[in-house]
Amino acid sequence: MNGSQPQFRREQAWQLLTEWTQSESLRKHALAVEACVVACGEREAERLALDGQARASLLELYSTTALLHDFDYERHPTAEEHPFVGVRELERLAWPEELRTAILGHAQYSGVPRASHLARALFACDELAGFLTACALVKPSKSIVDVEVPSVKKKMKDKAFARGVHREDIVQGAAELGVDLDAHIAFCIEAMKKKAGKLGL
Repeated sequence: MNGSQPQFRREQAWQLLTEWTQSESLRKHALAVEACVVACGEREAERLALDGQARASLLELYSTTALLHDFDYERHPTAEEHPFVGVRELERLAWPEELRTAILGHAQYSGVPRASHLARALFACDELAGFLTACALVKPSKSIVDVEVPSVKKKMKDKAFARGVHREDIVQGAAELGVDLDAHIAFCIEAMKKKAGKLGL
């Protein structure tokens, strides 16, 4: 990021999210997606051999993009409005273009290509984080710690379970990210385990 562009922080993203979103489950969804997307960002930072400020800036971008991907959904849940209304607001507030483009790209129907690693990571983690949360909540413990890849794969085949989650997006997301589906599910479970307290899982 160049010196003239304002550096947006996670606290600002969280503030904007909570201002627009009252639903506890939607806020927790944002945190779950953030856990997975930031883990993808850490892996990408390693691949690019980033450290110091460059690494911190990349992770901040991944974190804020994940937190804000659905921030307008509660007020504007239709495909005509979400995520377009939110992205217009983010543009007005001068949030980075890469963040806005990734948020547009997470909606299949927007027609915006997922050209960056950030955009692919957001798409690959969004539906999956929601599905993993649903898998955790049906466990007697209601804990992500007890969620395992084979049971997730089995539940993906059960159309009646968490029917709002698009299975094809989960499969396509891993493919676009260039990772094995089972490995991606395991990776996201681990990422969410580390934030289990925050996620209420």
